[in-house]
Amino acid sequence: MDRPVRAFLCTTLLLFSALCLAGVASAQFDAQAPASIPGQPIPGTTGVAPFSGSVPVDKPTPGVLQISLQDAINRGLRQNLGALLSSSDIQSARGQRWQYLSALLPHVTADPFIDVSRINLSEFGFTNPGAIGLQSGIGPFSYFDSRVAVSQSVFDWKSITAERAARQNLKAAEYSYKDARDLVVLAVGYAYLQGIADKARIETAQAQVSTAQALYDQAANRVKAGTSPQIDALRASVELQTRQQQLIQAQNNFSIQKLTVARVIGLAPGQEFELADESPYQAIPGVPIDDALHRAYASRSDYQAALADTRAAEYARKSASAGYLPSVSFGADYGAAGTHPSTATSVYDIKGTLHIPIFLGGSVHGDVLQAEARLQQARDRQENLRAQIDADIRTALFNLQSSADQVKVARSNIDLAEQTLAQSRDRFSAGVTDTVEVVQSQELVASAHEQYINSLYSYNLAKITLARALGTAEEGVKSYFKGN
Repeated sequence: MDRPVRAFLCTTLLLFSALCLAGVASAQFDAQAPASIPGQPIPGTTGVAPFSGSVPVDKPTPGVLQISLQDAINRGLRQNLGALLSSSDIQSARGQRWQYLSALLPHVTADPFIDVSRINLSEFGFTNPGAIGLQSGIGPFSYFDSRVAVSQSVFDWKSITAERAARQNLKAAEYSYKDARDLVVLAVGYAYLQGIADKARIETAQAQVSTAQALYDQAANRVKAGTSPQIDALRASVELQTRQQQLIQAQNNFSIQKLTVARVIGLAPGQEFELADESPYQAIPGVPIDDALHRAYASRSDYQAALADTRAAEYARKSASAGYLPSVSFGADYGAAGTHPSTATSVYDIKGTLHIPIFLGGSVHGDVLQAEARLQQARDRQENLRAQIDADIRTALFNLQSSADQVKVARSNIDLAEQTLAQSRDRFSAGVTDTVEVVQSQELVASAHEQYINSLYSYNLAKITLARALGTAEEGVKSYFKGN
């Protein structure tokens, strides 16, 4: 075979081998979890975008903030948009209750007035008032009236039940705010733990770059010494550059994830900060499924809000049906009246009114139908949420157990992969193998570390998800992440 042909075939073989190695490394690199994008809905918060946003503080704090998980949660509870909007809902519900309560409370008004008038009799149809001895214009004349009036509903079952419904709506809003705080904890925990995982990937990528650099240096020296073929150095070079690429991408993902954390917890734009907590494995005791469900039904604020919504709908239906019932009201006024304030005398008026609805054109029937439909919807949502809580608890416990087992396996896998890499490098140094075995062993080490990072992140997120499923997110985070 001619020398040019042999050279061409060797070059083609070298390039093909390099591309294959790069493809394997790239596939392993692409398996890394991507950074979340700031402003997108946080998983576990029912896809509600407000929980991924916040109202940032006015000015950044000088220097670099060291933010722990608990500090991030506290900031999120103060600045997260979802919590702030839910807090405003309480104020709105409180105002609505006062509107309905107003119909049951006394109304006191005062409308004093004085009037000076002159009238034209022709305006009232007197075409010739002089024929009867009257002038066409009469006046001016004045009159004065100054009274304080009070009105009070004595009995109005429609207004009474409407106020009770509004009271339950207020309770539902308060429970929804508590639930929003749990969702904030979940959103902050997700973003923060993802940031810790991305930070760990940087450390792993840096270690892989150092290992790849050492392998390349060793392979290059052996090629120069004539003890290894050129393809060994080429493989090592491809591996080194692939690891450098992974490090660049990992650093970029971490920077983006920090922006997501800043948006969730309400840091000022441009605020420099670091994630102070690490992500060690801290096992938590198991929770029996029956005990977990009992705690969740008693503690989940969204379930308590659903119960309050159902009670409010029941009162709203009673209020609609009360449109058929009579009502009794009382009114009185007292004051002074006359042609002039100086000549005014005491006047008063007292009356009681019995309002009896006889035929209202079907409006009450329409109100009842709408109220019954809303009540059925509230009951359906309540039952659906009860079933969802059961699913949330079971899913959280499954994920907790599965991720705990994955962490144990991933730890063991790291030890085995590192031992394999050490033996492969020793074999390469001894000249009994080439860089293919070393590169493959390094891939195993990188994959083992990635699996450990993913499993540890999944375990810590499962703990926060369990705390949320139990309805004790704020307390659960403090209990499950001690000493991070």
